[in-house]
Amino acid sequence: MIKSLFNLKGKKALITGGSQGIGSAVALSLAEFGADVVIHCRSEVEKANVIAEKARAYGVDAQVIVCDLAGQDAAEQLYKLANEAIGNIDILILNASIQIRKKWLEITPEEFDQQVQVNLKNSFFAMQLFAKPMIQKGWGRIVTMGSVQQHLPHVDMAIYAATKSAQENLVRNIAKQVASKGLTVNNIEVGVFDTIRNKEVLSNPEYLNIVVNKIPVKFIAKPEDCAGLVNLLCSDAGRYITGANIALDGGMSINS
Repeated sequence: MIKSLFNLKGKKALITGGSQGIGSAVALSLAEFGADVVIHCRSEVEKANVIAEKARAYGVDAQVIVCDLAGQDAAEQLYKLANEAIGNIDILILNASIQIRKKWLEITPEEFDQQVQVNLKNSFFAMQLFAKPMIQKGWGRIVTMGSVQQHLPHVDMAIYAATKSAQENLVRNIAKQVASKGLTVNNIEVGVFDTIRNKEVLSNPEYLNIVVNKIPVKFIAKPEDCAGLVNLLCSDAGRYITGANIALDGGMSINS
């Protein structure tokens, strides 16, 4: 009974930024539980194809699509490509984002717009587009990848942190409006993960020590640490969870 609640067989999932890091771990976990997956990437096609091949080993369909989410019509393009690749999407994982580390006094208008475009604007319009067929079907799951910076903004990532706070607000707003239609919408407040994005800064032993000391569990998360929570939220086991902001940060947010 419990196992069947997590079964995703027959569901179709799109994971943005699915070629590496958290996105790839989530894609493989959803595939392991039976979902067909569409792995989105901006340019890392070779990496995405490797993840797709691993996903197919679970006996599911796995396709790769390429789309630059910084484009003005990126949400529409993403929707079109995903539907062409695999059909109507049941599960939307908005994992891709742009993070620019820079002092706030040095941020350019272009850098501001780029982060807002990818992290907020196109996330909103992707939710809008993909939710419509979910509503018609009466079943759907949307999960956004947030950040501990929603509440603990890094001094060198003011715009990134602001977009993640705005995304959380969107999730709560939209979740309330679609809850009675069979859709759940949730945000995962991600802490410090061992990903390519963080590789350079965490390679500095002094900085790594500072970061680890801010995390109650005293270690950096692996991408796979996100997979179980995503599976819960995307399956019938998590059908009663919506509009939630769930901290996945080793206790970092309670240690501020």
